[in-house]
Amino acid sequence: MSRMHFYLKERLEDIRRRVLYEQYKTQRIPTWEKILLTWIVLFLFWLIVSGNSHPANLITGAVITLIISSFMRDMLTKDIRPKGSIFQKALYFLLIYTPQLAIIMMFRILESSIKVARNVILMDINPGIVKIKTDLNSDTGITVLANSITLTPGTLTLDVKKKLGETYLYVHWIDVETLNREKAGEKIKGDIEEWLKRIFW
Repeated sequence: MSRMHFYLKERLEDIRRRVLYEQYKTQRIPTWEKILLTWIVLFLFWLIVSGNSHPANLITGAVITLIISSFMRDMLTKDIRPKGSIFQKALYFLLIYTPQLAIIMMFRILESSIKVARNVILMDINPGIVKIKTDLNSDTGITVLANSITLTPGTLTLDVKKKLGETYLYVHWIDVETLNREKAGEKIKGDIEEWLKRIFW
């Protein structure tokens, strides 16, 4: 009886996720918002890379990135959660989400670097490949999560598999601390997945 209860609970959770995903597909961000968000990101990238604040450079960058944004609008924005106005999204990205991600990644990299250094010095290494589950559904969100895991010392994302509406990541872990999928996922993903779920499906 208890097994049936858990099975039904899992199926209901799976149906809920699929309904949310279908809602996401029907609630697309308007085209002009996609272009504007993409333009903001590309123009900021232009400013950082060029390092030139001359008016001619700013105008050139604004025009070029706007033209590129009209073609690339779906590449950066198709998986963003459609909530709030364009100004709210831009402010959240610039003032909240980006600083949060930078702080999370700094601490994760620092913590993992210390662990890897300790493992190498003490020769206390137990490498292995673990399979962890992610609640993210969008390709962009999964890609950012996989790259964040790879960027963190001691872990390397090897493969991503989608099966029956669920997504799993195969990760090479330099020191396998647990074989329990949920606990391994918590240790490897940390706060990164929760941060990404605020933005991506």
